[in-house]
Amino acid sequence: MDLATLNLKPLNLLIFPDWSQPEKSLYLELELIIRSMVSHPDLDFLTLLIDVSDPLEKSELDANLILSAIVMNLFMEEDLETSCEPEIILLENLNRSQWLDILPQIQYRIKLNAENHQAIAESGTAQIPVVQQEQLSNITLDSQALILKEFGNQLYVKGKYHAAIKHYQRFLVSQIGDIELYGNLSECLRNLNRIEEAIAILDSGIHHYPTAGQLHFQIIKIFQQNGRTQEAISSAEKATQILPNEYVFKLFKHLTLPIVYNTSDEIQFYRERFVQGLENLIQQTSLKTPEDKINALRGFSSFTNFYLAYQAHNVVESQSKYANLLHQAMTANYPQWVQPQPMPPLLEKGKIRVGYISSYLHSYSGTLWLTGWLRYCNHQQFEIYGYYTGNDPDPITEQFRQYSDRFHHIPHNLEAVCQQIIDDKLHILVFPEIGMDAPTIQIAALCLAPVQCSAWGHPVTSGLPTIDYFISSELMEPENAQLHYSETLIKLPNIGVAYPKPIVGELTQSRSDFDLREDAVIYLCCQAPFKYLPQYDFILAEIARRVPQAQFIFPRGELLRERLKRAFAAVNLDSEDYCLFRTIPTRQDYIAINFLCDVFLDTFTWSGGNTSLEAIACNLPIVTCPGEFMRGLHAYSFLKMLGVTETIAQNEEEYIEIAVKLGIDSKWRRDIAQRMSQRQGDLFDDKVCVTALEAFYQEVVRERLEGYKNSIG
Repeated sequence: MDLATLNLKPLNLLIFPDWSQPEKSLYLELELIIRSMVSHPDLDFLTLLIDVSDPLEKSELDANLILSAIVMNLFMEEDLETSCEPEIILLENLNRSQWLDILPQIQYRIKLNAENHQAIAESGTAQIPVVQQEQLSNITLDSQALILKEFGNQLYVKGKYHAAIKHYQRFLVSQIGDIELYGNLSECLRNLNRIEEAIAILDSGIHHYPTAGQLHFQIIKIFQQNGRTQEAISSAEKATQILPNEYVFKLFKHLTLPIVYNTSDEIQFYRERFVQGLENLIQQTSLKTPEDKINALRGFSSFTNFYLAYQAHNVVESQSKYANLLHQAMTANYPQWVQPQPMPPLLEKGKIRVGYISSYLHSYSGTLWLTGWLRYCNHQQFEIYGYYTGNDPDPITEQFRQYSDRFHHIPHNLEAVCQQIIDDKLHILVFPEIGMDAPTIQIAALCLAPVQCSAWGHPVTSGLPTIDYFISSELMEPENAQLHYSETLIKLPNIGVAYPKPIVGELTQSRSDFDLREDAVIYLCCQAPFKYLPQYDFILAEIARRVPQAQFIFPRGELLRERLKRAFAAVNLDSEDYCLFRTIPTRQDYIAINFLCDVFLDTFTWSGGNTSLEAIACNLPIVTCPGEFMRGLHAYSFLKMLGVTETIAQNEEEYIEIAVKLGIDSKWRRDIAQRMSQRQGDLFDDKVCVTALEAFYQEVVRERLEGYKNSIG
C-alpha cells in the first residue's frame, strides 16, 4: 500500500474490527460507526481507517461488500440530512514500518465491542487516544485548528483547490488566519475563477494584517489580471502609503498598464501615463543608503513592464529609460558584476563557450524554439552551457540538459547563478527572452560575459545597456528595424530558428466533444487577450455578418467578452451567438481544436508565434496581416517560408475578404491546407539559421579578441 496516496484529512479515526465475529454483529457495529460519521458536523474533514487484517484470512472483498451495503442502506433512508459519502480507507496487513508512518496522522482509535486485539498489539497504536462510539459527535475541529490549516496548505500545494478551500474556511470559522492562509486561500479561489471571493479574502487579510506586503501584492495582481486596472492602481497607491519603503508598490503605482484596453483612446492615455509615471519614478528613486539599494533590488525582482509593448508603438525610448533605472539599481547592489568582462582566450581546440540562461527551459512558448539552436549545434567548435533558473522541469528540460555540454539547474537564486556564470568564463551569454521573468531581467542588467545577447522569445528590445545584440530573423524585420532596438540587430536567415516540428498526432475527438456545431465555420482566435487591440474588434463582427455560420472560439479570451459585445452590436449581431469562450484543459485538447477548426485568425500588431507554428503543423489555414514591428510578422514569415502567401493580407479590408472566402469556399480552404502540408519541411528544423548563428558567434569573438590584442600591442 502506498501511504502517500491515502486521502487522509485533519481528523483521522481508526478501528480494528474483529472480522471473525458473526457477520450480523459486525454489520451492526460498523453501521453505528458509519452512521455517526455521516451525521458528524465535520464530515468533510473526517476519514475512517479500518484495519482489515484477519487471522482467519477473510478477504478484503468481504469488507468492501459489507461497507458498501452499510453506506447504501444509510443513504436510502429518507431522514438522512447529507448527500456526502464518508471517506473510508481499508488498511490490509500493514507492516510495522508502515504503521509508524501513518500513526502520527491518526487522532483517535474508536473502541469496538469486538476488536482484533492481535492487530492492535502489532500496529503499536497504544499511544493513540481511545474514544467510544457515542463520543464521536463531540470530536470537532475546534481543537484541531492548526492541523486543519496544515492540511489546507498541503492540498493547496498539490493543486487540490476545492478541498483546500474547505479546510481553510473551516479554520477561519474558529479563529483569524495568518498571512499565509489568506494568501493561499485567495490563490485557490483565483485558480477556480472565483475572483470576487478571492478579492474579498485578500481584503479580509489586509484588514487583519495591514502591513503584509504579499497580500497587497496579490490584490494588485488579481485586479490587473482581471482587467480592473484602476482598482489595481488604487490598491498600489494604498500599499505605497502603508509601506512607503516597499519599492515594488511604487513600480505598480506609476507603471501599471492594462491587460486589455476598452478603446483606442485608452491606449493613448495609458501610454502617456506610463511615460510620465516613469519620469516621476526616476526622480523619486534613491539608491544612496543600503536600505534604498535593497528595497529597489527587491522591487525589481517582482515587477516587469511586460505589457508596454502591446500598445503597438515603438517602445525603444521608454524601454531604455526603464532598463537604465533597473541597471542603476543592479549596479548599486552588485558593483562587482557590472564591469565589462574580458574575452577569455580560446582553449581546448578553440571552442567558444556559449551560455543560454532562462527561467523557462521547459515546455514554454518563450524558449521552446531554442531547442533547435542547441540540437544542431556544432560541438566541435562550441561548448554549450545551460542555466535553468526556474523550477518546473519536464521532458523539454531534459532536452536542454541533453543538448548542453554543461547544464546548471539553479532555481530562484540570482547570486548563485551569476557566480556560476562568472566561474564558467563564457565568451557569449544569450538570454532567449528578456521581459517576461523579473529576475531574468535583473541578471541581464549585469555584465556576466564579454558578449551578451537577447533573442526573440520575447520579441521586444530589452533597452538594457548590458545587452550587445538582439538576434532576430531576416523575414521578420522591416527595413527600418534597427530603429526599434537599443541593441545591435542581427538578422539570421529565414525565420531565424530551427523550430522542431510540433508532434500533433491523429485527431481522435469530434466537434461534439467541445460543444461545437457540426455545420459551423469555426475560426480559431487563440492568442492571449492582451494581443487583441480594440480598434480591430470590428473585423470579427464583419466576418460574422458575411459568414452567418461563423463561430469564433477563444481559449483565453474571456476578458474580451464585453468589448466584443459592443463590436457585434454595432452591426446588429449578438456576439454570444458567435463567440465561444472555452477553457482548453490539455495540450491534446488544444491540438484537437486546431484540427477541428476551419481557419486560424492571427492578431494584428502582435502575431502568433508558437500558436501559428502549431496551426501549420495541423494544416490549419492562417489569415494574417504583417505589422510594423518584428512582433507583428511571425505568421507572415512562416507563410513566406511555406510559399503559401495567398492568406497574407495587406490591410484590414483584405484580411476580412480572405477570412470570409476561407470560411465559405471549402474547396479553396482544402487547397490551402494541402499546400501547407506539402511544404512543412521547408519551415521546421531549418539548419541554415544555425549555421549563420554560429558564424556570428565566431565573428564577434574573433573581433573582440583581436581588439584586445591591438589594445595591448
